[in-house]
Amino acid sequence: METRRLILAKARFGEWKDMYRNVWSRPETARYMMWRVTDSEEDARARMERTIAWQSGRDVWLVYEKSGGQAIGWAGLEELSPGVWQETGIALGPDFVGRGYGRELLEKLVETARMRGGEKFLCSVRAENAASRGLVRACGFVPAGTERRTDRRDGSIYQLELYQKHLQSEEETRKTNLYAGDTTENTI
Repeated sequence: METRRLILAKARFGEWKDMYRNVWSRPETARYMMWRVTDSEEDARARMERTIAWQSGRDVWLVYEKSGGQAIGWAGLEELSPGVWQETGIALGPDFVGRGYGRELLEKLVETARMRGGEKFLCSVRAENAASRGLVRACGFVPAGTERRTDRRDGSIYQLELYQKHLQSEEETRKTNLYAGDTTENTI
């Protein structure tokens, strides 16, 4: 899959160095995720083997920059029940944050769910993650509740904010756009 500037593809073992350098060794990326920082190249190679096995049969991909070809993160989604999808995580290395890549990824995940018959898309964000909260709201998601969670890594308590977005089919989107266009033309 592709966005304007990114490629989403299944992990290949050769990308372990990119993932280690750009993502897995970076505490600022792990902070809001449910994984621990990888401390060595040996651990990164083993992690890539686990990643490849885990991605098999799942809608989870590494994220590559088109311009340089390097792996800079990952993204995934899953269908919870018929028509209801959720992101399973979007992670980008800190050197790649603030460039609009997160928006491209979230929009691609939503589009993929919609193309597969999705009617609702869910996202979750740790309450203290202001950047992710801003992203989901900018992409049209609305608050759907909060949950108190325990971080498996250290036992700390955090609030998980839940967001949802109702999806329109391509035909509904086209009709909405046509209607909006017709209304504008009729009032001029």
